Amino acid sequence: MKFDSILSEINGFGKFQLRLILIQMLSRITLPCHFLLNNFMAAIPNHHCNISALDDGDVFGNLTFQQKLAVSIPAEQDGTLNGCEMFPSPQYQYLLGSNSTGTKDAVTTVPCQNGWMYDNSTFKSTLATEWDLVCSRKTMTKATATVLFAGVMVGAPLFGFLSDSFGRRPMLLVSYLSTLIFAVLSAFSTSYIMFTIMRFFTGLSQAGISIISIALNVEWFSVEHRTFSGIIISLDWTLGSWLLVGIAYGVNDWRMLILAVSSPLILSIFAWRWLPESARWLMANGKVDAAHRYIMQCSKMNNRSKSMSAITPEVQSKNVLCFKLNYYKKYTFLDLFKSPNLRKVAICSGIVWYGVAFTYYGITLNITGFGLNPYLTQFTFASIEMPMKIGVYFFLKKFGRKPGMIVTLLSVGLCLFVNMLIPKENVIIRTVVAVLGKSMSEASFTIMFLYTTELFPTIVRQNGLGYTSFVARLGVSISPLIMLLEDVWNHFPALIYSSVAVGSGLVAVLLPETLNIHLPELIEDIEKPR
Repeated sequence: MKFDSILSEINGFGKFQLRLILIQMLSRITLPCHFLLNNFMAAIPNHHCNISALDDGDVFGNLTFQQKLAVSIPAEQDGTLNGCEMFPSPQYQYLLGSNSTGTKDAVTTVPCQNGWMYDNSTFKSTLATEWDLVCSRKTMTKATATVLFAGVMVGAPLFGFLSDSFGRRPMLLVSYLSTLIFAVLSAFSTSYIMFTIMRFFTGLSQAGISIISIALNVEWFSVEHRTFSGIIISLDWTLGSWLLVGIAYGVNDWRMLILAVSSPLILSIFAWRWLPESARWLMANGKVDAAHRYIMQCSKMNNRSKSMSAITPEVQSKNVLCFKLNYYKKYTFLDLFKSPNLRKVAICSGIVWYGVAFTYYGITLNITGFGLNPYLTQFTFASIEMPMKIGVYFFLKKFGRKPGMIVTLLSVGLCLFVNMLIPKENVIIRTVVAVLGKSMSEASFTIMFLYTTELFPTIVRQNGLGYTSFVARLGVSISPLIMLLEDVWNHFPALIYSSVAVGSGLVAVLLPETLNIHLPELIEDIEKPR
């Protein structure tokens, strides 16, 4: 009896699976909290040079603060103060006229000499204010996001290998503990270097939560319920995004913010005792008694005990050898590229994953670029995800995965391109287009997670997930740095994001459809003409 048949007998979607989802939700809601944390933790508030050292006597001391700013700091074309330059000495002539860029050229300016003063009305403390990561050092705030995702990129294949070797359940506990430890250490960092190192290992640890939890859920759901399971698991991201907005709004200090968004992991560690191991993994590794124990636990919770009365450990043991020979030989990611059709699937899915992740985080990590309060923008982005994912479920059931990937990615590219043409003064229109693009990007992410599990055969599915996750995180690591190109041309980042979305959407045309098709089990199943 194959394991999928056993799942059908014991109800592949019952109380047992619901408990599994709820337990893992405690840890999975921390993923968006950390992945999107830079929107708040690394925000750069309005700032200008510290002018306290310019006090040269009675004249300067008798000026109001606004007058001191006028004679000390040059103004931009829009009237705002320059955040990176100052006059070497007070320019009192500006008390009689406007401090404008028209007269700035006649006066020498110098970089800030004594640090900066920050607007703390929105954020009490951020990485930028802690270590003066502004002006020539502003790239260092973007680098913290890249470092986190570099850790995720390294952790994905690492935890994929470890979970195949030692099991899903113990490695999830390792992920919970290590994420919590490194998050706490990052919150108490005494230097920027220490902080980036701790963020790298936080990302590495969170990769385990991300990929292992998905595999564990899929392995406990029956075939007919996998589409629903893929959608319901993705809702954890939406809940976590809402949680991040609420916590960030109430906690304005970046150190306390890290501790607050990591706190659900404490509950995850306590709830881990009720988390089941994958019976599929146990059977593949010859641990028949343990697999039987979890299967009977599942059947009892789902009120299917009578259906399982004939499936004893002895009956299962007769099938373990066949199960291992057919499905669990020692394959590596290199096997993804040894046969023509599977190689095509691997290359195309890798490109699509790169485009999905690259554009998603390009939009998500730029919430200040649409003219609204960052909290409101993040809340709006998170809120649109819920109805979008419900719509995705019905779209996938009716039209399939391939059309969904093509439509969503092309729509993302179109929205990004259109927003380039809308003046910044039209805040409402820009926000509507941005939210639509964000929703399409979220839809593409949700579809691709499910699509990937169905594209690869069972014997290399874990390797396929590890490979595509690695490629996706490579795109995520690069994505925040693209925003730095706005110094070259304001629309340059949007043009790059748009082009990548359209390009990856066109590559999705080359992928096979998987709607209502039995999941491939062997590489030979992929090589057969469909």
